[in-house]
Amino acid sequence: MNFPVFFSRKIAFSKDNKNNLSKVIVYIGRVSVALGIIVSLITVATGLGSKKAIENRISNFSGDITVKSTRSNNSYNSSILDQKGLNLKALKSLDEVAGVQSYATVSGILRTEKNFSGVILKGVGKDFDRARFQSFMVAGEIPKYDEDGYNNNVILSDKIAKDLSLKPNDSIVAIFSKEDQKPIYRKFRVSGTYKTDIKLVDDLYMIGDINHVRKVQNLNDGEIGGLDIFLKDNSNMTKDYPIIEKYIGYKNYAERVIDRYPQILDWINIFNQNISLIITIMLLVVVINIVMVLLILIIERTNSIGLLKTIGATNGQIRAIFINYTLMIMVPGLIIGNVIGIGLLLLQKYFGIIKLDPENYFISTVPVDLNPIHILSISAGILIISGVAMIIPSYIISKISPVKSIKYD
Repeated sequence: MNFPVFFSRKIAFSKDNKNNLSKVIVYIGRVSVALGIIVSLITVATGLGSKKAIENRISNFSGDITVKSTRSNNSYNSSILDQKGLNLKALKSLDEVAGVQSYATVSGILRTEKNFSGVILKGVGKDFDRARFQSFMVAGEIPKYDEDGYNNNVILSDKIAKDLSLKPNDSIVAIFSKEDQKPIYRKFRVSGTYKTDIKLVDDLYMIGDINHVRKVQNLNDGEIGGLDIFLKDNSNMTKDYPIIEKYIGYKNYAERVIDRYPQILDWINIFNQNISLIITIMLLVVVINIVMVLLILIIERTNSIGLLKTIGATNGQIRAIFINYTLMIMVPGLIIGNVIGIGLLLLQKYFGIIKLDPENYFISTVPVDLNPIHILSISAGILIISGVAMIIPSYIISKISPVKSIKYD
């Protein structure tokens, strides 16, 4: 066995450590490492979990990439998607694409006897991904929109439904305005309610039959206002975007969901900054504590250093002994920190103990992303960086004189 490793193990597992200053030093070192691991794990798992949850929610509602007409403006009334150059069949067959659904939108007002609310009717057709939308449903059911006649069933957001005191199976009157014409009135049945926790969506959108939008907008059968494209892996959105553009026609344009909702993109970027900042701070705290532990151990064992030098041990070997010894102190801290950190994260993941205000955070509970690679990377990173950081302070060993150190009391 390697001499430094053998000797450091002897020191680390010696019973003498229970009766001297080493006991306190070992305790401080392990606690600092455990706390560093716990905070780092929670920061990364909840930060990345929140980022992924927000991206997935808005993508599952609006698509990862939306195709619109270049004639579209800031109005909520969608313009007709130009069919020239649009290859819908090719889009659906792309390996990167999980699904495509058509839609058209028009703004209107929902009115009850006591209240009213502005809405955007998002009309969908027979290609509407009902299974994907099911995760948003709070009550009721999702109608089947087959574009055969007019389906009067709509899905309201839970917020709009509560504001208007509506529930599934209730009726509601919608008013749509047309330029230079009288308002159009439509009576709908509330088939169900949904909740995305995305305020920009829940405050506005009502899902209904695309034929109602076509009627209000004077669109012909088959004409649509846009396409929602769902990717198999939305983390590749930037890479897949130019592939999508090839099949949409030159009079249409593609828009990524992160560009469509810049407020959400800004919020997601905050997660990245916070994760980096907290990990850096915790790493500094752990490294400083471990370096201090090493220095105290060197001072405490000055006599041992002198004896080792007397019997022929080199400064490099002695440095390796103390660095190995300190790393052995860290290992129990790493194990304890991972057990506690992962345990807390599992409780949150499966029981949703910590709640959030969706109006401020876009999500109602703190989500958790337990990625084994991230867990291993945090532990390995702390071990490696701490080991490297201890090399410089360990050079104090070369300054210790064997003669003086043996007399040291």
